[in-house]
Amino acid sequence: MHFTINGEAREAEADIRASLLDMLREQLALTGTKKGCDHGQCGACTVLVNGRRINACLTLAVMHEGDEIVTIEGLAEGDTLHPLQAAFIKHDAFQCGYCTPGQIMSAVGMLSEVQAGVPSHVSASLETVALDEAEISERMSGNLCRCSAYPNIVDAIAEVAGARAS
Repeated sequence: MHFTINGEAREAEADIRASLLDMLREQLALTGTKKGCDHGQCGACTVLVNGRRINACLTLAVMHEGDEIVTIEGLAEGDTLHPLQAAFIKHDAFQCGYCTPGQIMSAVGMLSEVQAGVPSHVSASLETVALDEAEISERMSGNLCRCSAYPNIVDAIAEVAGARAS
């Protein structure tokens, strides 16, 4: 199988039963993407596929032949962190850090959705999306944090989005 992973052409022989998560971690040694629940309930395995956020544990690797996949390892440019990575550090938006890669990847995808004008269930308008605390929380609700760093996560996302989360 052929993919573009983190901007690089990659090949892998995926078992037809292997999840995208297992292929990334076990065959390609991209272990930044975490295996949490393995049932799509925690969001620790969130990656971007063709610009959209997905739970890598819920999709088969063979379904993504030719796709562009971005993992947490692909966000930084050399030693320069992605703005969300820097904001998570600045706002102490992680405690144990296990959920952090999925939180960051989900936030990157979420900000792209907002930029494209995609409303959520709590959006006040279908034409314009205002990123307030309720909007960010709703959009990030698929990502769980056992350490309860949610307020700091919302603050980090709001900073990068240029919004005020209150």
